[in-house]
Amino acid sequence: MTGQTGEHVDDMPGELSLREKLREVEEDLTRLRQSAKEIRERIGDRSDAPTDAAEMSTMITMAEQQEVLVETLEARRESLLRRLGAD
Repeated sequence: MTGQTGEHVDDMPGELSLREKLREVEEDLTRLRQSAKEIRERIGDRSDAPTDAAEMSTMITMAEQQEVLVETLEARRESLLRRLGAD
């Protein structure tokens, strides 16, 4: 049975909360992946490249930090999916 928002009326409140957390994690993943990609593209584009080694290093570090966050969020997403599957 489906409620007004398209959610199943039979869903437990905990499951809805997990689904909301999963949605938020997936949105964050999309945003972070795009941001890291843009930083990497900027590093590779010499016309808009950082002007010195320190700036280049800072940008590489920023991209790497965002990629680590992506890995952390992917692990979180997998955990939420497992929890949803166990319910």
